[in-house]
Amino acid sequence: MLVDQLLKELITKMGDDELIIGHRNSEWTGLGPVMEEDIAFSSMAQDKIGHAWALYRILHEELGGENPDQFAFMRSEKDFKCCHLTEMPIGSYDFSLMRHFLFDHAEAVRYNSLLQSSFTPLQLLARKVRGELKYHTLHADAWIIQLCKAGEESYLKMQEALNNCFQLACGIFEPGPNDAMLAAENIYPGEEVLYEQWIEHISPVLTKAALDLPERKQPVFGGRSGKHTKHLQPLLNEMGEVFRLNPEAIW
Repeated sequence: MLVDQLLKELITKMGDDELIIGHRNSEWTGLGPVMEEDIAFSSMAQDKIGHAWALYRILHEELGGENPDQFAFMRSEKDFKCCHLTEMPIGSYDFSLMRHFLFDHAEAVRYNSLLQSSFTPLQLLARKVRGELKYHTLHADAWIIQLCKAGEESYLKMQEALNNCFQLACGIFEPGPNDAMLAAENIYPGEEVLYEQWIEHISPVLTKAALDLPERKQPVFGGRSGKHTKHLQPLLNEMGEVFRLNPEAIW
């Protein structure tokens, strides 16, 4: 059925976003600017990878997809549907923090929309993860506001990070050609609707932080159709290195 195929595409892009940003955030383990943040980023990375696994399980158990581990670690780069924002190296803390803020608010909006989804497995998952996302966004909000009030240098770094991240973050909401059909089936409202809700969610925090929201001039699209940055393939090589030694191993 066409709807099943569209569901597979939707769930794949969601799972791939979670898997890739989860691995990126895990790279802060042992490198955080303070121990609190070292632990926080590690914990949130674990949550993200758990969300990816849950989404891949839905693909496998409900829609006839591959085994979740095979799906996560054995696909080629072109078969991944993650947005470019998730692929970027962690860079400086201000970049990773701003990415975390923008991405997790996008996730909160997306999963909130799925609480009413006609596709029950996604609805149940949304109920399960919304508590985690609440704390993720609270963490991001608190640090964004705190750092923007910590002096001119700190504020300017956060504004620059927002400028660098925003067009990439808009790529989370790359419209699909069949979003209208998924909306008509009450599966989810579509990317343009989610984008507008996301702007409403992040704007109050940015106002408190006195940050200027950049214009949405040229959203960075391409990831949903398998066109990726130079950073993804090396990360996939690293992620799947152990699994590919013996894909049939039972742990």
